[in-house]
Amino acid sequence: MVINAKDLDYRKLNEALRSAGQSATVTGCLGQRFICAGMSGISVSIEGVPGNALGAYLNGAEITVKGNAQDAAGDTMNNGRIIVHGNIGDAAGYAMRGGCIYVKGDAGYRAGIHMKEYREKVPVMVIGGCAGSFLGEYQAGGVIVVLGLGTKGRRIVGNFPCTGMHGGKMILRSSCDDIRFPKQVSIRQASDDDLAEIENYVSEYCRLFGKDRNEVMDARFSVITPDSKNPYKQLYVAN
Repeated sequence: MVINAKDLDYRKLNEALRSAGQSATVTGCLGQRFICAGMSGISVSIEGVPGNALGAYLNGAEITVKGNAQDAAGDTMNNGRIIVHGNIGDAAGYAMRGGCIYVKGDAGYRAGIHMKEYREKVPVMVIGGCAGSFLGEYQAGGVIVVLGLGTKGRRIVGNFPCTGMHGGKMILRSSCDDIRFPKQVSIRQASDDDLAEIENYVSEYCRLFGKDRNEVMDARFSVITPDSKNPYKQLYVAN
């Protein structure tokens, strides 16, 4: 089913999507917010630029954006996938607790803020380019992977990454020598086990966006995790 969103607000657009069955293509998207909020059981392809909170509370649907996406994509998503064939705005994956977000290009500020996990639910975000400042701020769980492809000399992440991080893991395709991290995290070179952990995610990123998996993986990766002495752990993470 093809839905022309040019003259639709987000409520009417989401009503049309709920009636579309298992798949739909949205054309003429012009910044409508909350597209696919809370949806499951549908695959949606979006042509144009979706507005803020794309896939908020997503519960199993798959969204593919044939371009850029704005802020707060995947806000509190529970399951499913968001695939962005461009760049993504600020606060991508805010408080996401499951599912995957794949971004071909760059992410703005505060990607992965408040990401969390519980038992078998482990959210994953893969950013192909660079990420802005405050990446993984207050991260409580999940995995953030930043590949730094096509960075042209830019740092792979901006200022103040991992501020308040008290759970989860960040894996950067970089030696991280030029990045300043807060004291409550530990930085080390990725082990074979770490690389095996992200193998499927990186392979899927390369499949989605036409990259060479061997070329991407043939690089130094660094792992950032909360330090065991982290004071936030006592406040936010059950022992």
